[in-house]
Amino acid sequence: MPRTATVTRETLETRIDLTLNLDGEGSLSGETGIGFFDHMLGSFVKHGGFDLELSCSGDLHIDDHHTVEDVGICLGQAFVQAIGDGSGITRFGHAYAPLDEALARAVFDISGRAHLEFDADFSRSSVGDFSTEMVREFFGALVHHGRVTLHVALLSGVNAHHQVEAIFKAAARALRQAVAMDDRVSGIPSTKGSL
Repeated sequence: MPRTATVTRETLETRIDLTLNLDGEGSLSGETGIGFFDHMLGSFVKHGGFDLELSCSGDLHIDDHHTVEDVGICLGQAFVQAIGDGSGITRFGHAYAPLDEALARAVFDISGRAHLEFDADFSRSSVGDFSTEMVREFFGALVHHGRVTLHVALLSGVNAHHQVEAIFKAAARALRQAVAMDDRVSGIPSTKGSL
């Protein structure tokens, strides 16, 4: 059964149409208007093995906040729909990802409970037209609306581009592992019987 979902969100700040396929080929179609954020989304789906179709317009004349956060919201909502009740998934995933001098760690639990631990200090406040403070906002929105637990730690790095990209890659690989189907899992991977 395909694990896909489509979400539309329209506010006075953004209009987003998003389709997520958890069992894709790692392709991104569309853009947000924020070049570096598009680069990170491309990296996220490539290393996660997801397909993402995205149509996005936002109030970029103000700043990048609403667009980045709302894409995270939509991605989280699509994730909840695509994962269903979680039957047969691995549930937990962890990964380290380096990018030259930068090293990040991410750990996911598809738990049905939203929680983010985020430990990262970036070497500068922006990369291109993307504010580095929005990394936390993006993952916070994804976690809250995706009802997952995520621990992120930036372990080293001096170049902000490398630091941010290492985090996105680590998160992608950890989520890929967590959503993978495990033929040894019978039903929902929780002693409660539900996520």
